[in-house]
Amino acid sequence: MDLHQLFVFAKVVEHKSFSKAAEDIFLSQSTVSSHIQALERTLNVSLFDRVGREIILTPSGERLYQWALKLLLLKDQAMVDLKEGATELRGMIRIGASSVPGQFMIPKMVKQFREQYPNATFHINQASSKNVADKVLNGSVDFGILGEKYENDKLCYIPLLKENLVLITSKQSNIVGPVFIQDLLNHPFIMRNSDSGTNSLIEKFLKKNKISKDRMNIVAYTENGQSLIQFVLQNIGIAIISEMAAKEYYDRNLLMIHHIHEFDEERYFYLVYNLQKTQSMISKLFIESANELIKPV
Repeated sequence: MDLHQLFVFAKVVEHKSFSKAAEDIFLSQSTVSSHIQALERTLNVSLFDRVGREIILTPSGERLYQWALKLLLLKDQAMVDLKEGATELRGMIRIGASSVPGQFMIPKMVKQFREQYPNATFHINQASSKNVADKVLNGSVDFGILGEKYENDKLCYIPLLKENLVLITSKQSNIVGPVFIQDLLNHPFIMRNSDSGTNSLIEKFLKKNKISKDRMNIVAYTENGQSLIQFVLQNIGIAIISEMAAKEYYDRNLLMIHHIHEFDEERYFYLVYNLQKTQSMISKLFIESANELIKPV
């Protein structure tokens, strides 16, 4: 088998599109199609089913994809072995990140990693914790960093950092903390979407206190943590968010932080990867060094 054809095939699988794969590896779509057809002729199997506008791997295609990842990784390892030092390691690392890790953890981790491996490049895909876990499962990212565990036999979680959630209010608010959750039910709340790790912890806390979420005065939901903070800064409502995210604004005297009585559950941020996904060497190095990368320089 031609390794370049396997590389093209793996890109088509990764992007689920001939045109997107062609764009990624700077080939024409017709050239990509020719490589796939040549590979199918060589193996005497069909690799893709075309259903409408979508392409779906055949059973033979799924098996070949696993072998292709292993063969391409072996090729990369051979190339690295011929280089003089580990600093020659290069490649793209695709990371899925929930809101807080994407803003406050990953930039520092990338900076430290690139000091050791300056030829590494990164693609950060920010989404809710649940969506990050889904992206790790379907292989569209190499690994994820998120604030909630979603159990699955294919997923392996590495705890990185623990923190607390806090209540934030505008400087104009008359709330004086610490506060009880029951005292906040009539105040307008800004909430993250239901797939976020923060929202999951809030719902668990409400359930523990036998409080229905319907009793909260929720005035807005938002997908984005920064948007949520802006709602609070404008005194539209209050919110419960990561202490890490709140501290920057508190230190700049832009908002107030209050602790909630009995809301003392610490949550972890995790690195999660798919046990069935063969990682590139550069991604594997990042995963193995993740706990060191989050430590202060």
